[in-house]
Amino acid sequence: MTDSHTDTDRATMIRPAEASDEAAILACAEQAYSRYIPLIGRRPAPMLADYCGQIAAGHVWIAEDGSDLLGFIVFAPQGDVMLLENVAVLPAAAGRGIGKALIGCCEAEARRLGLRAISLYTNEKMVENIAIYPKLGYVETRRGEEDGFRRVWFEKPL
Repeated sequence: MTDSHTDTDRATMIRPAEASDEAAILACAEQAYSRYIPLIGRRPAPMLADYCGQIAAGHVWIAEDGSDLLGFIVFAPQGDVMLLENVAVLPAAAGRGIGKALIGCCEAEARRLGLRAISLYTNEKMVENIAIYPKLGYVETRRGEEDGFRRVWFEKPL
């Protein structure tokens, strides 16, 4: 997607992240993922990401309400699939459809690029995510260890 997307029902705009958004993205990741540290035994991968580099590469999009960041998503094409690497919503904005809208943005961009599917993974301790993705049309494809994390992979054909 090259243009902003507005969800008029929620007055939420989704747009590509800019370098000036990095601090808000880091704060969102911290708030969204810190509760998993005790479950995983270490900081989850999204808390360790190089957001500066991902923003510069054009892989990060944010959802905002006015000037307040509500959540973000990181995705990039890999071969014939779009890898949805990370989606996070501020706990205070949970339940408003922000995550679903961000995933919709990723799916729209994958379709625009003519990719065959969306691929994603989540930590197996993030059971809420494992329950949500099938409701959005994603199918679990495998489980295993990668980068020291126990992960569950999903895919959604387009």
